[in-house]
Amino acid sequence: MKKVKRKKNIKDLKKWFLDFKKNPMKKINSGINRVISYIKNNPFFCIYIFLNVFNAWLLRLFTIKNINNVFSISPILADMAVVVLIGAFGYFMKERKRHIYWIILTFIFTLLCVVNSAYYTFYTSFSSVSLLTTTRFIVQVGDAVVENVLQIKDFVYLVIPVILIFLFVKLLRKKKIDKRKNKNVKKALKTFAMGGILTLMFAVTLTATDIGRLTKQWNREYIVMKYGIYVYHVNDLFKSIEPKLVSLFGYDEAVKNFKDYFKDVGAKKENEYTGIFEGKSMLVIHAESIQSFLIGLKINGKEVTPNLNKLANGGMYFNNYYPQVSVGTSSDTEFSFNTSLMPSNTGTAFGSYFDRTYIATPALLKEKGYYNFAMHGNNADYWNRRVMHKNLGYDDFYGKSEYNIDETLGLGITDKSFLRQSVDKLEEISKNHDKFYGTIITLTNHTPFNENGKGYSDFDVTLKEEVKNPTTGKKEIVTYPYMDGTKLGYYFQSVHYADEALGEFLNEIDKRGLLKNTVVVLYGDHDARLPKNDYLRFYNYDKENDSTLSEDSPKYKDMDSYQYEINRRVPFIIWTKDGKYKKTISNVMGMYDAMPTLGNMFGFYNKYALGHDIFNIKDKNIVVFPTGNWVTNKVYYNAQKGEYLTLKNIVITDEYIKENTTYAEKLLSVSNSIIVYDLLKEETGSQTNESKVIEGVRK
Repeated sequence: MKKVKRKKNIKDLKKWFLDFKKNPMKKINSGINRVISYIKNNPFFCIYIFLNVFNAWLLRLFTIKNINNVFSISPILADMAVVVLIGAFGYFMKERKRHIYWIILTFIFTLLCVVNSAYYTFYTSFSSVSLLTTTRFIVQVGDAVVENVLQIKDFVYLVIPVILIFLFVKLLRKKKIDKRKNKNVKKALKTFAMGGILTLMFAVTLTATDIGRLTKQWNREYIVMKYGIYVYHVNDLFKSIEPKLVSLFGYDEAVKNFKDYFKDVGAKKENEYTGIFEGKSMLVIHAESIQSFLIGLKINGKEVTPNLNKLANGGMYFNNYYPQVSVGTSSDTEFSFNTSLMPSNTGTAFGSYFDRTYIATPALLKEKGYYNFAMHGNNADYWNRRVMHKNLGYDDFYGKSEYNIDETLGLGITDKSFLRQSVDKLEEISKNHDKFYGTIITLTNHTPFNENGKGYSDFDVTLKEEVKNPTTGKKEIVTYPYMDGTKLGYYFQSVHYADEALGEFLNEIDKRGLLKNTVVVLYGDHDARLPKNDYLRFYNYDKENDSTLSEDSPKYKDMDSYQYEINRRVPFIIWTKDGKYKKTISNVMGMYDAMPTLGNMFGFYNKYALGHDIFNIKDKNIVVFPTGNWVTNKVYYNAQKGEYLTLKNIVITDEYIKENTTYAEKLLSVSNSIIVYDLLKEETGSQTNESKVIEGVRK
């Protein structure tokens, strides 16, 4: 019977093609009529499809501001296929239940759009299912989310489920929905077939590159732009359970790529800075949301960060240093700084992969007799630090419970109180240990930056100008609003406070003799995520009209998406009290370059570092971002758009772009494999022996 039926189906298919060949218009019209008939017989379902696909299109319009993306058919087909295929299950239910099912689906799709719209505002990326593990951290910064992230556009999507509910109620009142009406298997199968056709239509638009990027997942913006938001989240769901499946899929390939990547890595290279700080203590200051453009910045002749300026001018200042954070923000910075790896492409290393084996700065220094600690005025479990820090090689974590919360501002204890109390702890540590590696994590200079910023400091962000009074002839001070009342203005006040706290801290530990054998290392963990319009006002203030200069003005300074990305640079400073090493290094660096650079100076080595000692690689360095974007001294490349900004007046070849893009993709893939597949677990024995051999040779 099956063979007969199969033959009949083949005959029917041949007949259809022959009929189409004879009279194509007749078949096309017949197909159109069938679609029209389907719409007439399934109006609610078709409205459900249209509204949810429209919401997905609206999300791309509000987030990925690319004209090609707006009119691209691929993501529309992909989104429609998902909506249709999932919605088709409704026909296996009774009529009233199926309508409720479609409304519930619409709420789920709408929630995805709202979350991703808000998320994109803050991270310039799309959310992940794996981030559900970090939602407990959001509670502690809830005001920051409301103040700096949520916007009116994020609630526009909610109109869609309201429309569908209104339509449902209207149909109920007109008795056009019968709760007793049975399921319709035939319609379900037809709808599945329609979803299959849409999937095939979408599939023919894909290239090998498109499929490769879907499996890697790191370029989220590209995936949403090509596959739509719904396919992205279906794929993300599978990627999020990847850690549970590593023993089943992809391990062998990951190991091969890992070994190929590191096979040519030689022994540690030496340079003029090799071993200059060996045996000294290292005090690392993790400066919350501090950006490089603040260094040397003055408003009304007053320095915004005078103490930071002293450190930059009196030590090694790396002025082209980029954070490489993903969704883990501060925790991603700590991870990359200490391991020279990239953040994971799903979830966070601190939250999702805390049980993996890592070669980290604290662990390597512990082998050299260092005592390692971290201090933070927040909860020790925030970003799972208590657990992850232990894994990285820290001996102790001094968290909120170890401090007297006598003065609060913003998210908790003020930096001044936290750092003041940390001095006593630091002095005690110095008495008990001849050398240490310590990380001081500041807190106060944290988003949201709002009117509460005035409580941080009295730093004046208005513009004052001395002018001659035409009537009296006397000079008077005229005040213009300038940055007053803006997020950037509040940020300056907050930063000024953080800088004062830093200055007081350094002065106090100097008085107690704690800087004699200690190297101070300071880095900004990430940018402050401030509105682009505030920067435009800051650089292009029109005092006469209290507005921003016109783009036609010869004094206008642009702040496009590329300039905004470049402005996210953070300071990286290596400072000693004797001022022996004063130098500004302008070659591009990433957070993952800190470990090998410091390792050369302090005498430890990580063969599996993805970054480089900047004094070895110099101007040939490349900084790769979790999005797939990358920057060199010559170019900032945007992988999502396939565009770049030239940073020097030189010709950039296609070969140069291709070579660096290939390198970036390999680096991201290898880094993620190291984390997900725990590839360093088997390597740590040989790594430890190798570091001991190097140390022995030097002695």
